Amino acid sequence: MVKTMAQEGFLIKQEKYLEAGIHIGTKLRVIDMNKFIYRTRNDGLFVLDLRKIDERIRLAGKLMSKYAPEEIVVVASRAYSSMAAQAFGRVTGAHVIAGRFVPGAFTNVQRADFVEPKLVVICDPKGERQAVLECGKMGLPTVGLCDTDNYTMHIDWVIPCNNKGRRSLALIFWLLAREMAMVNGKTTSYDDFKPTLEEFEASLNAPAPEAANAPAVDAASAPQAPLIETESPAASAAEVAEEVEEAEEEEEAEKAGAEGKEASADVEKKEGEAKASGAKKPRAPRARKAEGGERKEPESRGRAHKDEEGKKE
Repeated sequence: MVKTMAQEGFLIKQEKYLEAGIHIGTKLRVIDMNKFIYRTRNDGLFVLDLRKIDERIRLAGKLMSKYAPEEIVVVASRAYSSMAAQAFGRVTGAHVIAGRFVPGAFTNVQRADFVEPKLVVICDPKGERQAVLECGKMGLPTVGLCDTDNYTMHIDWVIPCNNKGRRSLALIFWLLAREMAMVNGKTTSYDDFKPTLEEFEASLNAPAPEAANAPAVDAASAPQAPLIETESPAASAAEVAEEVEEAEEEEEAEKAGAEGKEASADVEKKEGEAKASGAKKPRAPRARKAEGGERKEPESRGRAHKDEEGKKE
């Protein structure tokens, strides 16, 4: 009998999880991820619970196996996530949106790159927030790879993990592909799964494993690739990474501008309240005339009084 990794309690050996750093979070923590955090390291990094990571990867693979591969779309904006996601797409047949997610890809039917998936995998809810919002708007089931600093709004199934590391992302997508193959009956045991983890950890500029020694194929007769390019098809991974960095800088600038507007609005509100409170001031009492001063009568009244005295005489 062939012993499988699943008999040890985890999908793979615990040491493999630790070597990939799949459990290492960030120094930021949001309330949505509290239930997945195991402890805090001395350097301030939050550590995720390995058992919850393993359990949720297992259940996510079973969930994804219920959909046809062409009905699954993986959104991967970062260089490392797009690299692992494309390997996942080659193995399973799922579509991959690599690089910047163009707004309207899930909502605008008039776009040439419009897609209508049945299930969406989000690699980074923070960097791919537009895709998350469109999934929520369209009611699309969503699986999200969430770090300790990610909010989980519109994410239906959270996989707590390190969603920034190259080895961590490669391990997650390899496990998902293997679990889908097991559930669909494409492999009889975990040890018989043909694709290797090293294929998912390939460098950015390395060719696809099956295309490295493949003969030339006529583009007109070639089958449609599962990868969905959001930019130029010849865009390199370096360009994709640069675009992601620019998008993050724009996000920080927008956030700083919004905070500045809120601060100025608070200042204007306080100034307006101060002016309103000082608008109605009590009038100062008129100064009284010095004691003994004569009260001067109007000239017209004094003349009329003299005329009356002349008539009496």
